[in-house]
Parts: sequence; C-alpha cells; structure tokens
Amino acid sequence: MPIIELSLGWLLIVNIAAWMFFHLFISYVTVNLPVSLFKKDRWLYHIKKWEKNGLFWEKLFAMKRWKEKIPDGTKLLGMGFNKSFSFTKEDDYFERYIQESRRAEFTHWLSILPAFLFFLWNPLWAGWIMILYALIINIPIIIVQRYNRPRFQRILNRKAQKTIMSKKS
Repeated sequence: MPIIELSLGWLLIVNIAAWMFFHLFISYVTVNLPVSLFKKDRWLYHIKKWEKNGLFWEKLFAMKRWKEKIPDGTKLLGMGFNKSFSFTKEDDYFERYIQESRRAEFTHWLSILPAFLFFLWNPLWAGWIMILYALIINIPIIIVQRYNRPRFQRILNRKAQKTIMSKKS
C-alpha cells in the first residue's frame, strides 16, 4: 500500500517527473565523476567468459540490427564523451571509449535502482510497471556496452601489437 494516495492522473504526472529527475540527476552525477574511476576493469564491468567477448549478446539479441537505433544519451543531454567512431583514431581514443563505456554501464545500473522508490506512492501494480520500465529502458544499453567494449578492446590490442611489431622492425 502506498504511503501517499494519488489519482491516476497525478500518478502519471508524478511518475514522469520522478523518472525525469532520476535520469537527469544520475546522469549528471556520473558524467561528472573522474574518468580515473573507470580505468580499471572492475568486477561490474569485467566481461565474463560466458559472454564470449560480446558474441553471446550478438547471438541472443541480434545486436547489429538494433544497437545503432539507441539514442546517445551524451548527445541528448549535451554532456559527456563524443563517441563518434573512426578507425583512424589514436589509442587514447580507444582507451577513453572503453572507460566511457564502463561509465555508461555504471550509469544505467544506477538508473534501475530508483524504480523501487516508486512503490512509495504507486499502487502495487504501478510499482511493478515502474520496475519493468527501468529494466526495459536500461538493460538494452547495458547490453550494448557489454557488446561494444570487448570489440574496442580488440581494436586497441591489435593497434598495440602493430606498434610493437613496427618497433621491432
């Protein structure tokens, strides 16, 4: 039972406003965290063996068909890392992309957590819809990060190998 009783119209308004607040607040906080927090491949971001360097996600969800359709939150909010891709980029770009991918994954994991607060003012059925909303909005973006990061790591590793080989020549 919610601690505040609201009409359906007010629930809609409060839920939309609350989600806007949570999305913007969490995005603002995480985009302003130092990039050094995302340099290490910590347990949350570490690509697991079963993910097969992103191949698992491609096979399960046909990533190539839809991942480009997800809007770039940094462009929508006008803050963050420009992910425009080019194979001519320097190694720093790929390192930074990987770090920003970890930041994006962290942001979207955090963005799921406020869903539980919606039970405070929503009836049970609406609270569960808010949980579902949080998962539907955030999980695909987390999956995209987990699909892309190993691909960028491979590019970075190949570039490093070429650099080593050219120095030996």
